Amino acid sequence: MGRRPIVMANWKMNKLPDEARAYIKDVAAVVQAYPDVEPILAGQDVLLQTMVDAAEGTHIEIGAENVYWKEEGAYTGETSPKVVASLGVRYVIIGHSERRHYFRETDEMVNLKALAALKNHLSPIIALDESIQVVSPNAHMHWIVNQVIEALKGVTNDQMAQVVLAYEPTQAIGSGMAMNADLAQKDLYMIRETVSDMFNAEIAENLRILYGGSVKPENVYEIMRQTDIDGVLVGNSALDPDNFAELVKLAHQAQKLK
Repeated sequence: MGRRPIVMANWKMNKLPDEARAYIKDVAAVVQAYPDVEPILAGQDVLLQTMVDAAEGTHIEIGAENVYWKEEGAYTGETSPKVVASLGVRYVIIGHSERRHYFRETDEMVNLKALAALKNHLSPIIALDESIQVVSPNAHMHWIVNQVIEALKGVTNDQMAQVVLAYEPTQAIGSGMAMNADLAQKDLYMIRETVSDMFNAEIAENLRILYGGSVKPENVYEIMRQTDIDGVLVGNSALDPDNFAELVKLAHQAQKLK
């Protein structure tokens, strides 16, 4: 299988600059041993330049946690995708469940941010937030499919090469209990089939789709062995550099068996 797996740490609102530098130094030597896995670290805007500088000469990629959909203007407190890209950042998380929940981001806003990221040569990691509390199987399917459709409106076939999707069942985030790997596989398969219907089978086959929600070294191997799961988006567990390095190693081992 040709899709290069991703292990992505979302630091959220954590780490001081010195802590960010020390973390990258700690994990760089370990992850260099697994070049088949793409390690990505996402941090706060104020840390991005520090992170880019610290990761220079490694194969660690740096991601932002959010951007606005305008490049410049009177939008106090927002972050321009143009500025983020100018720092040497390659990725940006779009539509994380916490952005949708705490800051009321809608599907339309997520789509605008994804398009702005792509325009500025950032690869958006578009999070799909499965947040219905009690649903029938049909409603569950419709919810996920609709989020994919809304997120990718206006994205071209060529731009899809830069897109990554991340499925985050809300009930698993921060709970300590990841979604059952087999059930997660079914949902990611449905996401891939939706992309195939929207674009074509080749684009869907090449698309990388991540799972997020209580991922840790104890469960990442089983998650990563699933056919349609191409990586993981990790929160609390990845704040520890040793855990992050272990996640990369285990993702490498699981990928070899696909």
